[in-house]
Amino acid sequence: MKISSKGRYALEAVLYICLLPEGEYASTRLIAERTGISDGYLEQLFIPLRQAGIVRGIRGSLGGYLPGKALNKITMGDILRAVEGPLEPVACAAPTTLCGKASVCTARHTWVDLYMTIKNCVDSIDLAKMVEFYRAMENPEYTI
Repeated sequence: MKISSKGRYALEAVLYICLLPEGEYASTRLIAERTGISDGYLEQLFIPLRQAGIVRGIRGSLGGYLPGKALNKITMGDILRAVEGPLEPVACAAPTTLCGKASVCTARHTWVDLYMTIKNCVDSIDLAKMVEFYRAMENPEYTI
């Protein structure tokens, strides 16, 4: 499985706003300047992130974005699913999707195991942990 630029950039942009002092927010223009991600691309990424409740927007000329809920309630998996879609490596790995060959498929068990490993990993990493790790770095320079 390969995470696309949508997933990588969404995680980077959300982490950027999580690193701001509490109560502060950032415009996509500021995030673009600091991360090197284009402003237009960020605008597109923030649509599904807003819909998922991961970020919320402040309107107006001085508006911007801030986390949509407590950082320990937002996981890396939430962000990836919001912009990438389902994380199953193949359709039949989803618990609700079975094909006609499911009962005799020798690979399905492996696909389900892979999916569960990925899911458990990305769902165990919340933004509070990522922020804590970033702040504990000896010489932090903003990059992911």
